[in-house]
Amino acid sequence: MVARSAGEIRVLGPQDGESFWQPVPANGFVRNLLRDRAVASANRFAIGTQTVAPHSFIREHTHDRNEEIIFVVRGRGIARMDGVDHPLEEGSCVFVGRDRKHHFLNPHDEPLTFLWLIMPGGLDDFFAEIGRPRSPGEPAPEPFPRPANIAEIEARTVFGWTDASFDQHK
Repeated sequence: MVARSAGEIRVLGPQDGESFWQPVPANGFVRNLLRDRAVASANRFAIGTQTVAPHSFIREHTHDRNEEIIFVVRGRGIARMDGVDHPLEEGSCVFVGRDRKHHFLNPHDEPLTFLWLIMPGGLDDFFAEIGRPRSPGEPAPEPFPRPANIAEIEARTVFGWTDASFDQHK
């Protein structure tokens, strides 16, 4: 019989994990919670939360090498999947397979917060690279632009395609 070692256990509190303010058009912030490089995981993944500010959105995009799961923790919004709108509310869950066009809109007056899981990981690297460090409880900064080299960052991380000219009102 081959002896196997037990896997790792990691518990994070509500203030743990890296957090980054996000640029327009999403605004809001992200918490990068766990990833395979931080824990002894047999599978590649990254998990975190994203809070999309009121009247903001995440641009339409695809992940050519990744699958994504979204679980709405708080608020309401819209998941537009391959051009079809799906209402989101607390408790909604979305699976997005590779190369499927998707984006998330928050047309409401309150924030939309969801848990994201991406396999394999890399979305956490994207958020860290385009965002600004955030400390829990600090006020949101004025909206700030995406980096000038956003297309390079997207291609290097988890994005297969993004619509640079995307208009949330289409």
